[in-house]
Amino acid sequence: MNKLEKAWYGKAKWVWLLSLFTAIFWLLSTIRRYLYKAGFVTSQKPRETAVIIVGNISVGGNGKTPVVVALAEYLKSRGWQPGVLSRGYGGEQKHFPHRVDITDVAARVGDEPKLIAERTGVPVVIDPKRPRGADYLAQECLCDIIICDDGLQHYALSRDIEFVVMDDRRYGNGYLLPMGPLREGTWRLNTVDGIIHNVSNYKTAELLGVSAFQYPMKLSAGSIINVSDPTKQYTPEAFAKRYPTCEALAGIGNPPRFFAQLEKMGINCHHRHTFSDHHEFRARDIPSGPVIMTQKDAVKVKDIGHDECWYLEVSAALPDTFYHQLDKKLAHLNHSKGTRS
Repeated sequence: MNKLEKAWYGKAKWVWLLSLFTAIFWLLSTIRRYLYKAGFVTSQKPRETAVIIVGNISVGGNGKTPVVVALAEYLKSRGWQPGVLSRGYGGEQKHFPHRVDITDVAARVGDEPKLIAERTGVPVVIDPKRPRGADYLAQECLCDIIICDDGLQHYALSRDIEFVVMDDRRYGNGYLLPMGPLREGTWRLNTVDGIIHNVSNYKTAELLGVSAFQYPMKLSAGSIINVSDPTKQYTPEAFAKRYPTCEALAGIGNPPRFFAQLEKMGINCHHRHTFSDHHEFRARDIPSGPVIMTQKDAVKVKDIGHDECWYLEVSAALPDTFYHQLDKKLAHLNHSKGTRS
């Protein structure tokens, strides 16, 4: 976590030195929202295709990717043909729209799109112009529902459903960028369809006075898998027995959350290596000996890691009430647009 992020979540007073820049940010974002709301600038999306946004009101990773994976898998099981749309942050790809291929490396398409494509098997398209990428998913990939990974503030893409994911950090000091971590004010939480809390204690995290539905989420641990040879897998208990001590690394939005999860699972990590979100790993970043990381990190170190690199596979565990509300919303969309074939 850099100095500015520490100030946001530590509620340092010196951030007021940035108040002029925050005022400018507020003015520009307010004008932009007004232009879309008033119709001076239009939002677009493919006809007869539902769009679900999974985003947040703050910067940084907080668990959106596992939610996107869970949604894609659930929608497939319900007979939909989902696709995932991403900006491809951190990737070097220059030509868009680009469908993520099995031969693509994370450095080209971004770590999150690569992970989602591997986990779900659904079409994943990266494009900084979201409406163009959505059109490609609908027309070329024949998707009838699109899950947009991030993009809550990308109003050029019209949407049917919005979910916000929040973790234990919530919204920090509550200020807009750059004084705080917020892209939009907390008022935005009253306009979305649901708030998903990726937290350790939902009772203390649930927000009062918010009209949107709220749901707890847990990251359910799966197998610990070898990065170089995915056929080598251990349960967390077997891994802890096989490796009484190991090292851990994380280049995600909230590394302490990952380290705490390992500790709860009984995995003794005597050294923890923290990197910034979307960090571009080099061989020198990876410690020798057994090291465990997130799957998001694993897709980036696959070609530079050694034989003792492992990752923990996790899945978003969401309550039945979440999926019931989702089904109701989608049924209403189908009724208003005609039955999906």
